[in-house]
Amino acid sequence: MLKAAGPMKGTLTQGSVTSTLINLTLPMIWGVFAIIAFSLADTYFVAKLGTRQLAAMSFTFPVVTLLGSVSMGLGIGAASVIARAIGEGERDRVRRLTTNSLSLSLLMVSVLVVLGISTINPVFQALGASPDILPFIREYMTIWYGGVIFLVVPMVGTSAIRAAGNTFVPSVIMTVAAVVNIILDPIFIFGFATIPAMGLRGAAIATVIGRATTLIASVLFLHFREKMLLWKLPTPKDLLSDWRQILHVGIPATGTNMITPISTAVVTGLVATEGAEAVAGFGIATRVEAFALIVIMALSASIGPFVGQNWGAQLYHRVHTAIRQSFLFCIFWGVLLTLILAASSEQIATAFDQNPNVVAIAASYLTLVPVSYGTMGLMFIASSTFNALGKPLPSLMMTITRMLLLYVPLAYLGSLWWGVKGIFAAACIANLLVGIGAYFWTCKTWQLRSADPVVLE
Repeated sequence: MLKAAGPMKGTLTQGSVTSTLINLTLPMIWGVFAIIAFSLADTYFVAKLGTRQLAAMSFTFPVVTLLGSVSMGLGIGAASVIARAIGEGERDRVRRLTTNSLSLSLLMVSVLVVLGISTINPVFQALGASPDILPFIREYMTIWYGGVIFLVVPMVGTSAIRAAGNTFVPSVIMTVAAVVNIILDPIFIFGFATIPAMGLRGAAIATVIGRATTLIASVLFLHFREKMLLWKLPTPKDLLSDWRQILHVGIPATGTNMITPISTAVVTGLVATEGAEAVAGFGIATRVEAFALIVIMALSASIGPFVGQNWGAQLYHRVHTAIRQSFLFCIFWGVLLTLILAASSEQIATAFDQNPNVVAIAASYLTLVPVSYGTMGLMFIASSTFNALGKPLPSLMMTITRMLLLYVPLAYLGSLWWGVKGIFAAACIANLLVGIGAYFWTCKTWQLRSADPVVLE
């Protein structure tokens, strides 16, 4: 916490490394569940409107993901510089960085809203939306773009809260937003009492209101609880300097977040050449995978604030310990998932679809690809660590190598030689190779720094 006056110490620079990581990760797991619930609720209720409305929402996913990548990138950049400033004990700089990160997000929102609303038709026509679907897309996205401020600014705000060592509050904020969205979706979509049925517009309004709660809650918490905001105009020099530091990490992080969904779309196209049953099986397997990896994703999100604060405080031995323990846990979790999914893949797939061909394809994925989940976790941990240190390029290079240089080309070759199983093998190989490379890259970076005499204290 940053409430007290005087010298400031990061909350993550003291106590047991293991306990601190556990306390950071557990709330993050719940927060990720809340984000998934938010998205599933929209899809569930919109599906009841009809095929065209559901198709319209499906067309919005690439654009929503793109803007989500921008907000996540800004959040990662802000968290990186804020956490290190906290570790260095620079209270005034922490407040200035937090405030200026929010102002940067507001600037980005202004640009995104103008560009988004003015390009709805050409963008979605380019994505393949037919004339009968386009009106529904325009109906939804006009409102959604108007609420972009409630996507970008809270992402930066909650990232600042996590940088201060608090992952519980951001998870609570996302849970409240998900609950609000789930309650309002059927009311605004289908109507209730004096509220008329608004269809797809209602879904967009519910989403905007749900995310608005995250903006209000995050700003109030940063101001009243953490005392991390300054309510005065910064000097142009300080403002540009802070923006430059945030974007130094934020721009590559945005690129990293964008590469994965784009590459996945290409791979989905390759799977589609094998037929609708292959796509269905692939879809089931990747959804199961998303749930299986929640713990690793939560840990990788938690390691960033820990590394940032302790690096800033020059407690390099704590960084080393945290990375080593996180790596070991990822391997353990990966082995556990491999055994569980190998034993139950068919039963899990059957719960989603009774078609034997679909079940066989999903089971094939869930038997082969989880072998690489442990090393995928190593890459996630390494990526978060480098971002926390203000070194975003290794993270970007790992993602480019994994998705663009290995996964997509190998998936193409695999589809030619072995069909859908060749595509799944490509995912496994890419995860294994890049995960192992990430491990050695991180170890080499640590060895260069471990010579610092601070480690010996």
